[in-house]
Amino acid sequence: MSLDPPTYLNSLQNNIRARPIPWEGAVRAGTITENDLKRIKAVDKVRKDQRRQTVETDQDAYRSLLLGGNQGKSVLESAAKRADVIQYMLVLASDLINDAPSLAPALLDHPDPFKPFLPLLSHSTNPEDPIPLLTSSFLANLISNAAPDSSKPNAKIDEALPKLYHYLSTLTKSQDSGLQDIAVQEYSALLRTKKARELFWKQRQDTVSPLIDILRTAAGAGRDSDSTMWSGGASIRSATEAGLSGGVGLQLLYHVLLAIWQLSFEGSLVGKNLEKEQEILALYTQLLRLSPKEKTTRLLLSTLLNLLTPATNRSTLLPIATTVRLPALLTNLKARHLTDPDLIDDLSTLTTMLSDYTSSQTTFDEYAAEVHSNRLRWSPPHRDATFWRENARRILDDNQSELPKKLTEIMQKKWEDDKQVLAIACNDVAWLVKEAPEKRGQLEKLGVKARVMELMADENEGVRWESLRAVGEWLRYSFED
Repeated sequence: MSLDPPTYLNSLQNNIRARPIPWEGAVRAGTITENDLKRIKAVDKVRKDQRRQTVETDQDAYRSLLLGGNQGKSVLESAAKRADVIQYMLVLASDLINDAPSLAPALLDHPDPFKPFLPLLSHSTNPEDPIPLLTSSFLANLISNAAPDSSKPNAKIDEALPKLYHYLSTLTKSQDSGLQDIAVQEYSALLRTKKARELFWKQRQDTVSPLIDILRTAAGAGRDSDSTMWSGGASIRSATEAGLSGGVGLQLLYHVLLAIWQLSFEGSLVGKNLEKEQEILALYTQLLRLSPKEKTTRLLLSTLLNLLTPATNRSTLLPIATTVRLPALLTNLKARHLTDPDLIDDLSTLTTMLSDYTSSQTTFDEYAAEVHSNRLRWSPPHRDATFWRENARRILDDNQSELPKKLTEIMQKKWEDDKQVLAIACNDVAWLVKEAPEKRGQLEKLGVKARVMELMADENEGVRWESLRAVGEWLRYSFED
């Protein structure tokens, strides 16, 4: 998997390569040794094939130059007070492992391959400081090039990755899309092994959450304002005419989707919590509506397939996929003129999977799945008198009153950016009281009546109306009693 280097990083590296460094003065000052200078000049500003041949001929010398050894410190440690030398050597180090790939595994064979580099990640708190940026680029390059297909444990890499992930997360949290893109591309370079993905997931508050925030911005919904995602309010037309919401560029969107797709290969590990913590299915359904290119659509579908396929995820995620109207969207997608064969295969597999699931579900199952998704929408059961007449008591009694308890949890939230959820919950309460009046005490013990009465003063007209109707049902049966 090869991505073009981010423009800002590429430009920074080219500028540093072009800078003159007073090497002889650095030797006189004791910043570097004569041997260091000899090795640097042998590979600096030469053709790639000459550089490769020089490094491969004396690999141990270049490992010592960068990491230190019996002959002395790493040049990065000895030149600690010379920012210009450190920047130049970080760029040269990246060039060396790119042009002489055998150097990367040789570096990792060193007893402490990350010692000179990891401290540089905290060189300063300025996200535009070149030294941490160049260090992260080198480390991502080193780790990904050393053994991209190896499943062999490497304790040294496993110890370094969390520190590198933490630094990259500071870039993804910045407001600079260029810095975000640098971090996301480096994530992609690192997420090639199972262990790397597991460590990435373990730090998900640092690593995954900022990426999901970027996707939420692109979908037109902040972390606490997801009504757009659940209502499906945006369209492909608005996305292509005005650009993605929040100024998220297509390149950054693609790279973020790529990183999450790589993570989704651990679907059994991440699927349930991605939904619980990030509401990934509603987000990806909305992004599918907006997706302006087949390459982004392909990543979205493939990620969904990776998350929905594991048997351990199906009972939790398939009901939510139905609730967020993914099956209807997939039907619409099939009507488009699609050309990517992988995309078409994934679309067909997903459509079949969801069709098989929905064909086996009753209306009660659909309602229960919606309540368990922690968000309500005006799906057909909510206003279907027959549904409530047939199912009210079952809703109240099944699984030790699991559904009314879940409904109460939903009602206790404020839903500032999606008041419709509260209106629907009050509607459901009204039906439950109407069809099973003898169960009113059960709802009162859960705090439902008190919450409904609070909502009568809500600023939203829809919430006030539905809560008034629910209280009216309560009063009607109270008078009759």
